[in-house]
Amino acid sequence: MDTLKREVLSQRVRKVKPSGIRKFFDIINTMPEVISLGVGEPDFVTPEHIRQAGIRSIELGHTRYTSNYGILELREEIAAMLQRRYGLIYDPKTEVLVTVGVSEGVDLAMRTLVDPGDEVISPDPGYVAYEADIIFAGGEPVPVPTYAKYDFGVRADEIAAAITPRTKMILIGNPNNPTGAVVAKAELEGIAKLAIERDVLVAIDEVYSRLVYNAEHISIAAMPGMRERTVLLDGFSKAYAMTGWRIGYVAAPANILEAMLKVHQYAIMCAGTAPQEAALEALRHGEADVQMMHDDYARRRRMFVDGLNRIGLACCEPRGAFYAFPSIEVSGMTDEEFAEKLLFEEQVAVVPGSSFGANGRGYIRCAYCTAFDKLAEALVRMERFLKKYS
Repeated sequence: MDTLKREVLSQRVRKVKPSGIRKFFDIINTMPEVISLGVGEPDFVTPEHIRQAGIRSIELGHTRYTSNYGILELREEIAAMLQRRYGLIYDPKTEVLVTVGVSEGVDLAMRTLVDPGDEVISPDPGYVAYEADIIFAGGEPVPVPTYAKYDFGVRADEIAAAITPRTKMILIGNPNNPTGAVVAKAELEGIAKLAIERDVLVAIDEVYSRLVYNAEHISIAAMPGMRERTVLLDGFSKAYAMTGWRIGYVAAPANILEAMLKVHQYAIMCAGTAPQEAALEALRHGEADVQMMHDDYARRRRMFVDGLNRIGLACCEPRGAFYAFPSIEVSGMTDEEFAEKLLFEEQVAVVPGSSFGANGRGYIRCAYCTAFDKLAEALVRMERFLKKYS
């Protein structure tokens, strides 16, 4: 058979390295006794009344396309919620778009707003998809390092130092995946001031906004002068334990959202109908579920982070999401070596910090959204592992 002599894959695809997380997921699936701290997914099942709303949608025959924007009732509830939480006013008809998870929202923002050669600043370590989405859009990722001594919070002065005439956007996850960092109000104000002065856009991924501990979540979109230059991204996966339903949303000025809709129309058409109706139920009647899960994660967080520090894995305080990001310097191993040995020798799965950026080297991400007793057992196994190699 003749083979193509030219390069088949696009330069953009070749430029993006495979996800470091997926490799471990594939191995984990072959190990039934493993305690997985690798998957960033709630161990809660979607609450019963939300599941029933999705079932009802199917039983009623609601199996057709919705508006490209999404079901209007859902968009109205999203807009009302954003006004209650932040005082932000969005027109549900033209400024709210329902997406297939926040992942689609990030991709839409990059493809809609980034031209080839544009630079997009984003904290390092950060969510694995950010760099890839920037590259797929033809942009240039500009990582800004964050540090354990600042609890991995991104700082305005370091973003300022990274801005050039080619900077188009600042992309931030707040709270952060993988570190659990929450951007301090003063730093958010500094970033907002920078965005206005330097005339750059901000895309803010707030999918963990309901999982903030001992503080109230602040959205940069609500700061003076920021609504018109901010793309707000959020969804239902984490707060409502709805990862498999794949429902997120974008709130943005009408001119930006209309352009994002254009990409969404051709790529996706619309999010699933039953998941949208389940999300509507979640917003209307799911507040008690959110609070219950938040409080349970807070209990796990306290036990697990204290345990990591006790066994010698120095870990700063994660103030949001459900991840701990301890240093493994004491082991003398690389983060990849540590994760691999821990998996095969003690059957505990974690993710190497370098999967999330160069500044994640020497750390591991541990998701504490698994059961309390499993977290306790994981600490026992990790302590035994450390004693073996120290």
